[in-house]
Amino acid sequence: MKKPSGTSKSGSSGVGGGARGLRVNVKTAGKRTVSSARWLERQLNDPYVAASKREGYRSRAAYKLIELDDKYKLLKPGQRIVDLGAAPGGWSQVAAARVRSIDGTGGQRGLVVAIDIDPMEALAGVDVLHLDFLAPHAEDTLKQRLGGAKAHGVFTDMAAPTVGHSRTDHLRIMGLAEAAGLFAVDVLEPGGFFLAKVFQGGSEKTLLEILKRHFRSVRHVKPPASRSDSAELYVLATGFRIAPGAAAVDETDADD
Repeated sequence: MKKPSGTSKSGSSGVGGGARGLRVNVKTAGKRTVSSARWLERQLNDPYVAASKREGYRSRAAYKLIELDDKYKLLKPGQRIVDLGAAPGGWSQVAAARVRSIDGTGGQRGLVVAIDIDPMEALAGVDVLHLDFLAPHAEDTLKQRLGGAKAHGVFTDMAAPTVGHSRTDHLRIMGLAEAAGLFAVDVLEPGGFFLAKVFQGGSEKTLLEILKRHFRSVRHVKPPASRSDSAELYVLATGFRIAPGAAAVDETDADD
């Protein structure tokens, strides 16, 4: 898999740099609504969308993980990673390359297990499961795919289907994040990490309580690839400990 165009030798994303292209304006026409026209215009003028197509990533979201990993050094060769709600596969692509589940040898060969309720095309170096993460047998199936070993990292960029009511949508998203956090606590090995998408607006208390009991550091991060007008944030918990310990360091990275 190629690195994003303009990346440094360390793998840092260079999206958005260099000369700027001409902006594309989209007008409403036919059955196109104002909102759909705005969405299309944003897509056409988004440098991350253009870069993902150029570099072969399945989604612009791949750059969110690239930027976070470049900063926090989460992914290493030989690791076992679980991607919850993985479709269409952008994060799994990045993980497969960085843990070397595609071309690693011996102790350097990693493992990436991806699960999603929606169908996802096969991806090199990724064990793909077409399964609802919240299904009763999903956790046992994921553990089997890990070969009985513990995971080094669990992450999720999934969001629950929205119903159009902001409060309800937020609670549904947080419910998924909490379920993912509990799964991570059950499958991570000491020192492991957990990364999950949340949204600004409260209702994170239960999730943060879980993470602070089991990780040495818990912080909110927002990578540059996350649109500035989006309410999404990510919770990053590092330094997993099996036995609950003292309260974790809680911080928000203002520069992300």
